[in-house]
Amino acid sequence: MLAFVSNVSAQGRQPRSAAGQQTISKKPLHHGVYDSWKEIAETQIANNGQFAVFAINPQEGDGKLLIKNLTNNQEDSVPRASGSRISFDGTHVVFRIKPPFELMKNLRRQKKKREEMPRDTLGIYDVASRRTVRIGEMQSFKIPEKAGGWLAYQLEPALPAKPAANNAKADTAKAAKPTKAPKKESADNGSKLVLRNLKTGKETVFPFVTDYNFAVYGQALTFATTGNDSTLLPGVYRYDLAKEQLQRIASGKGKYKGLSISEDGAGIGFMANRDTAKNAKYSYALCVWQNGQDTARIVAAQGADFMPKDWIINENAGLRFSKNGKRFFFGTSPKPLEADTTLLPEEVVQVDIWNWQDGYIQPQQKVRLEQDKKRSYMAVYHLPENKLVQLGDANFPTINVGDEGNSVWAIAENNQPYITEVSWNWNADSDIYLINVTDGSRKLLAKGVKANPALSPQATYAYWFNATDTALYAYHIGSDKLFKVSNDKRWVDEENDSPDYPRPYGVAGWTENDREIWVNDRYDIWAINPQNGQMRNLTKDGRTKRLTYRYVRLDNEERFIDSTKPALLRTFSEISKENGFARMESGWQPVALLSSEHTFGNIIKAKNADKLLVTRGNFNEFPDLYVTDLSFANLRRVSNANPQQAAYLWGTVELVKWTSDDGIPLEGLLYKPENFDATKKYPMIVYYYERNSENLYQHHAPSPGRSIINFSYYTSNGYVVFVPDIVYKIGYPGESAYNCIMPGVMKILAKGFIDPQRIGLQGHSWGGYQTAYMITRTNLFRAAEAGAPVVNMTSAYGGIRWESGLSRIHQYEHTQSRIGGTLWEKPLHFLENSPLFYAPKVNTPVLMMHNDDDGAVPWYQGIEFFMALKRLQKPVWMLNYNGEKHGLTQRKNRKDFTIRMSQFFDHYLKGAPMPAWMEKGVPMTEKSINLGY
Repeated sequence: MLAFVSNVSAQGRQPRSAAGQQTISKKPLHHGVYDSWKEIAETQIANNGQFAVFAINPQEGDGKLLIKNLTNNQEDSVPRASGSRISFDGTHVVFRIKPPFELMKNLRRQKKKREEMPRDTLGIYDVASRRTVRIGEMQSFKIPEKAGGWLAYQLEPALPAKPAANNAKADTAKAAKPTKAPKKESADNGSKLVLRNLKTGKETVFPFVTDYNFAVYGQALTFATTGNDSTLLPGVYRYDLAKEQLQRIASGKGKYKGLSISEDGAGIGFMANRDTAKNAKYSYALCVWQNGQDTARIVAAQGADFMPKDWIINENAGLRFSKNGKRFFFGTSPKPLEADTTLLPEEVVQVDIWNWQDGYIQPQQKVRLEQDKKRSYMAVYHLPENKLVQLGDANFPTINVGDEGNSVWAIAENNQPYITEVSWNWNADSDIYLINVTDGSRKLLAKGVKANPALSPQATYAYWFNATDTALYAYHIGSDKLFKVSNDKRWVDEENDSPDYPRPYGVAGWTENDREIWVNDRYDIWAINPQNGQMRNLTKDGRTKRLTYRYVRLDNEERFIDSTKPALLRTFSEISKENGFARMESGWQPVALLSSEHTFGNIIKAKNADKLLVTRGNFNEFPDLYVTDLSFANLRRVSNANPQQAAYLWGTVELVKWTSDDGIPLEGLLYKPENFDATKKYPMIVYYYERNSENLYQHHAPSPGRSIINFSYYTSNGYVVFVPDIVYKIGYPGESAYNCIMPGVMKILAKGFIDPQRIGLQGHSWGGYQTAYMITRTNLFRAAEAGAPVVNMTSAYGGIRWESGLSRIHQYEHTQSRIGGTLWEKPLHFLENSPLFYAPKVNTPVLMMHNDDDGAVPWYQGIEFFMALKRLQKPVWMLNYNGEKHGLTQRKNRKDFTIRMSQFFDHYLKGAPMPAWMEKGVPMTEKSINLGY
């Protein structure tokens, strides 16, 4: 098969083939290409917009970091670099360099110990000279968030010295008078911290450091050290970067954690535990240093009056200053119960007690166990008033303080009155409270709502959508007034087909001074005055054109939408599926900037320049990186991650339409092989998972799948792939799938290029259920793969989603399974929608993958179906990847599954020989030795 091949132009378009161009033969994709196929990661742009940094990494193996000048296209690369950061002033790029991938694999094969393995090194790239400095065996590094010129990096602890040789000198040393052994670097004792001036290269070393942090604007570096008698005493230090002066702000041996610096650099907070006794792990005190003080003061400790009795300062809590530096937030908690260490293991009773009055059932408590052991409740230290206030407790485990911690007000939910409902209602009610940060007092704003409350940027309002009445509420804190702004159903999912409350389309943001809130409907963005409910349609024509507009936040630090400046919007056409961008100015119709048959992602703007990085791709075009400006007039490609794609057969994708048996207009995607010939007969695989037509322009790079077919691989190998949308009727999920899929398949069959004897089905999870159901209703399909299917809704209904610990009840009553009632209210619906009870009707060979650690769909569901089909002497195989969960995560298993699924379909749909694992099986005695390919 011949095709014209040419280089991509500067704009990233594939030129049309022309007479006289050289032709080469393309080849189909194979399973050996996966490792070398690359992805783009860690994309950044310098604040001045002069250069971009991004990694190009193969799926397995060594990648590289690229630093690309966006003006002259000069490019430098660093092999195996990752975790990069651009300095605020754009003069340096800092990263870690990993050892070679193959070297590490070989050393692991040789069973080398950790201390014998090479470690990561530090790389510092100088933008001006385009040179990289490498520094060995780095543990971590940090740079100031908003200041250039400085870098701090911590070296790995030095390896223990090898034992002295067995010789006369060693014997003499043993006989000598013993001396105190020098302190050794370790995880507990710390290791060297190096402060480097990036402009001069000057370095200052601090020994035995356990924690460190920069001030945001680079005013200071703070660190904790276990100390060294000869150079540095134990404690916490502040190093003034401008004056290059070191000040010890806390002294004494102990543990110091959570170093935090205020944004102005004038305050430092941390936790200190100076009690070295083995049982003193709960003896942390909270310490705060302020500019002008010689040393930090202990401001809170166990037994302090502001805390409930027997509470402690929680060492696991995150510490942070408010933006203005006047408040310091920390965490407290009850002192944990401690086990009786005098008991022998055989004397310790291990029993889970399920109590009908429990808020969370035992499996959910088990999943939350480590989190609950470390859970802390917010408290605050007011620096100017020297005042401590406890804000949170078991009723208010999560509190959000407004205006970046500066506000007097915080918002919180209390779900305790409804906690038992969580066992069968994942979206249980809660009460919304306003909390006064000054004194900890609480005010009830709303009772028994389904909402996620928040505060406006300046904490003028508390606001929330209540799912039960689809209304937007705004509480004006200053006037103590609650406004029901709008209960228009346009704010929630118009296509909701589940027996649950529809989800809101969401809030784009607030404008300056909390004046208006921008709210999304299905298509448009509306500006709403929260006090009087007056609304303005900002985008105006979205619903008319079936064009969705969504606000793009270009600045990660943006707190509000500046309505005086143009706004960048994403656009998506429901009709053409095209994606693009528009610019909106106050009071004007949005102006289209770009709309094309692509998907755009990962938009990053230079902080101080009109330059953007964005990925652009579609089914045929890998989503490479492009540079443009806010006009989007010219997109220039800056990466070429997978040039090898030109050597392989690929395919095309198109939108198809039909009507379901229920009279519902539907859409779907039809993928065809490259050089498709409508006069031929092709095998077809039908894949589905609810709705996918909006992904018409999504790229599918060749890769071993977690659970589903790879569209590119199958079209490259001569398959047609059909992906139909599915719309559901409450109580009839299986029949809904059948009524949507079958007319779509028939529509494709009518085109004449599909062999009706060679059609397969593939789906995973909810798609796996639909596959199992479909083959009980029709014999049209020659082969079917059902991944992790629910086949018996009666047994699954009362089960547990082990990964979360949640009961499965809610799923059947309200969400994806869509039964819409309890087992005893709708027993026939559960039976009718359970493929297991219709197993005798199955005449389609079935491959399943269901893993024994699946935490979403219990694998006994797969076992039930396998045993039923086996008992009925139906061809069935089940793959159980030991220790894997709902979808495969280990690459070795993903590769294996991808191979076996393609062999399964190739046999039944293309007439390939049946592999040994299908024909004869693989006995347990040959497990992991004989793969049976």
